[in-house]
Amino acid sequence: MKMTFADYKKDASNWITLAGGEYYPDILKDACNLYKPVLVLFGQLVKSSESSSRLFLEIAEVSEPWMRVQLLRVFKRYVCPVLPVEMTKRKTKAAEFEKEFNSKFRPINEVQKAFSSRPLRDEVMCALLWEYKDRGKKGYDLTERFFELFRSNFTGLQIIGPERAGRDILMKEVFENYPNPNRPIDFVIKDKEKILAIGLARYDSDRGGAQEDDRTGGYSNCANEFLGYAKKKGLNTKLIFINDGPGLLLGSMWNDYSTLEKSWKGKIMVLTLRMVTERITKEWLNSKL
Repeated sequence: MKMTFADYKKDASNWITLAGGEYYPDILKDACNLYKPVLVLFGQLVKSSESSSRLFLEIAEVSEPWMRVQLLRVFKRYVCPVLPVEMTKRKTKAAEFEKEFNSKFRPINEVQKAFSSRPLRDEVMCALLWEYKDRGKKGYDLTERFFELFRSNFTGLQIIGPERAGRDILMKEVFENYPNPNRPIDFVIKDKEKILAIGLARYDSDRGGAQEDDRTGGYSNCANEFLGYAKKKGLNTKLIFINDGPGLLLGSMWNDYSTLEKSWKGKIMVLTLRMVTERITKEWLNSKL
């Protein structure tokens, strides 16, 4: 590699792709139209439930997944701020979570009083729910654009994986007897049946502190695990991390990624979208390092 990720740091901001966003309060009309039915149903369930535990279990019985998740998010705000919504999405776990968290539920009469104090078309709550609407979209956009770039520059090679939303590829589907079979990856690059590279793609809108450590630490674990396996098996498969967004400019993230790229003597490449055509080459993908 002629240029390393570290070499781009002197004008790092020029190599970052910024995703678009939405203005406040412009989003309020659409947000209220989308989420008013959620608040209507939540209000009905609050009135018909004799306790906050019953309210939680009634929400868990809502059959439509999107509505159930929105109701759980409203429940979290009104009844139990420590409730992990992501963990409560599965209906079968509802009773288990109710037992674990019911001591932290606000009494139903207080919930009713608080809910009644707000307008049914609650702009604040709708705006909060709107923040979840496009969660992950920037990451999907990044992956899709990377796939497009790669295919336009490497017509003889294949890139496989979910281009937007979709199930991750598991390592057991790529390498037989891989020691961590359920490790997820975002893409695989192949030349016919030869696997040239695997990789992950992430967009960081804002990242620092513990989140920053988690991301780079997780990448380091992934690299050591996979490249240790590749070395043992005599594979020349490379590892690519596509990262973009303003979060790369925060804290020590750029330096951490630079250190990661150098850690396996040319077998790892860290890239933003703007670096793809300049840095990824067939020579590197096929090189024996």
